[in-house]
Amino acid sequence: MTEPVNGAGRGAETRTVGAVRVRRALGVVGLVMALGAAATGCGEAEETPEYVGTEEACHGVFKGRLAKTVESAMGTSSFHWTDPKRLDQVVDALKTGYESGHRWARGDTLCRLTPEGGGRKDRAGITFYMYAPQDVGDFRLPEGGRLYAMGKQAEATPESAALYFECVSPQFKGSKARPMRIQGSLGRPEDRGQRASDPREVSLTMLHAASLFLAKKLQCENNGGLPEKPVLTPKQPLRQ
Repeated sequence: MTEPVNGAGRGAETRTVGAVRVRRALGVVGLVMALGAAATGCGEAEETPEYVGTEEACHGVFKGRLAKTVESAMGTSSFHWTDPKRLDQVVDALKTGYESGHRWARGDTLCRLTPEGGGRKDRAGITFYMYAPQDVGDFRLPEGGRLYAMGKQAEATPESAALYFECVSPQFKGSKARPMRIQGSLGRPEDRGQRASDPREVSLTMLHAASLFLAKKLQCENNGGLPEKPVLTPKQPLRQ
C-alpha cells in the first residue's frame, strides 16, 4: 500500500486518535495560504483577504454559537483565509479514491484554521479520506480517547477527532450498492482560550460541522447519516 500524498496518511503530524486507521488519517500538514487576485466586473484586480473572521473561515462552516466555541478553543476570532478551491480538491480526491476501487484512499485538507499571527503549532486542520472497512470497529484508543455515538464511528482526544460516515450519492456512481466511506479527521492545538467544556467534545463538534457541510456538498442521502447537531453521548468510559 502506497503512502498518501497531499499531507494525508500514515506519519501524520497530529496526534492520532486510534491505532493504524487514525495514524493513516490524521494528516494535518503545513500551512497553505492562498493569496491572489480576482478579476472584477470592471476589469480591476481585487486582492483576496489575508485574514477573515471565524464565520468566514473554513468555507463558512462555523456559524453562530459554533463560531464562539471555535474562538474560545483557538483563542482568536481572526484566521488565515481559506482558498475556496480547497473544497473542490477534497471532492476530487474522494471521487478519485472511490473510482480507484481500493479499500482506502488518500484525501485532501478542507481547511487549516491558522490564527492571525500564529504558526504551524497553533493551527487546526480538517482533512477527509476514504477509509477502509476494517477501520470501523477498531476501538483501540490512546490515553484520553473516547468513543461517541455518532455516524458509523466517532472518537476524540483533547487534541484530535475522527468521524466516519457513509455516503450514497449520484456523485459516486454505484454507491447504492457500495457506499462511499468517508472519514473526517481534525487535529488542533490545546485550547488557548478558557476551557468551558470538554476539549474532546469541542474537537468533535468542530469536525461534525465540517463533515455535515461536506456531506451536503456531496449530496449524500440523509446527509450520510450525520445529525444536524452533534451527538456527544459517550459510548464507553474514558480511556485512562
